[in-house]
Amino acid sequence: MTTRRNVLTFLAGAATALALATPALAQERLPVVATFSILGDLVAQVGGERIALTTLVGPDGDGHVYSPTPADARRVAQAEVVFVNGLEFEGWIDRLIASSGTKARIAVASEGIALLETAEAHDHDTDDHGHEHDHAHDDHAHGHDHAEDDHGHDHARDHDHDHDHDHDHDHDHDHGHDHAEAEHAHADHAHGFYDPHAWQDVENVIVYVGNIRDALIAADPEGADAYRANAQAYTTEIEALHAEIRAAVAAIPEDARTVVTSHDAFGYFERAYGLAFVAPQGVSTESEASARDVALLITQIRETGADAVFVESITDERLMRRIADETGAAIDGTLYSDALSGPDGPAPTYIEMMRHNMRTLSEALGS
Repeated sequence: MTTRRNVLTFLAGAATALALATPALAQERLPVVATFSILGDLVAQVGGERIALTTLVGPDGDGHVYSPTPADARRVAQAEVVFVNGLEFEGWIDRLIASSGTKARIAVASEGIALLETAEAHDHDTDDHGHEHDHAHDDHAHGHDHAEDDHGHDHARDHDHDHDHDHDHDHDHDHGHDHAEAEHAHADHAHGFYDPHAWQDVENVIVYVGNIRDALIAADPEGADAYRANAQAYTTEIEALHAEIRAAVAAIPEDARTVVTSHDAFGYFERAYGLAFVAPQGVSTESEASARDVALLITQIRETGADAVFVESITDERLMRRIADETGAAIDGTLYSDALSGPDGPAPTYIEMMRHNMRTLSEALGS
């Protein structure tokens, strides 16, 4: 009996020690959903062991044209937080949220980004009577004051990178309030006039990380310290990546910085780092490149030259092959714009994706 009692005492003590050592595993993990693979990686970095993450559009999947399944509706219904990019990147997400009946918090990860307007927005600036409209929508018309750094980059970002925001709100799962906020966010910055690919500027991802952290804290206040620590550590990595990319672009000759890609997904990269990107398709892969647009692009490449032509992992490469054949340009590699690769590919995480793209660009542009 004594031996048995000692064994039971030992096992009870070991269980207690394990629970104290791994608090995230001693409780049920917070169920969260991310819409696509890049966003899913960012959520995983901040959530760590405290979350159970489901990503709807997986590696090499196109978030623009995804068709949700009944299983996706069930996952969204069971989630406590649903993370979306916003800016109409996921044109299907509102329907999925509505059909699922979820009571989850809807967190718009791009909230607070200094946005890029699309060509459609500029076309909309003048109405049929020739009147100009004032689109003062910078920062989602929320009145955020973005300081500029020494390089002219916008920052939503006096980050102090500590982000000790006040979370003294009532977070007793006020899901109705959360949905109202989500609807406001969608109304505010999902008009189809903004480029949704904000993650292509690495500094924007610092804003994403802050939004993810805050949404997780709101849903799981007990994990606040862990989420803050994870976000701070990842922000440090992101800052280093931003510096790497700036240095790599600086090494490329200034007269060799024009790139042709499949669709217009690199506008934020262009604004942040100084390469010029042209593409036959618009910001969404849903938009078909017109014969006129393709012909104009071919003419432009022939007349001015393009320094590199790339296919994208999520698009049909036949159009780019045709453009390359007709202009004599070579295909210089594959870029990852809207999705990560699988775990065995060159871009299994956001940071590795951006490093792969920069390395591919540098090799093609002759730095």
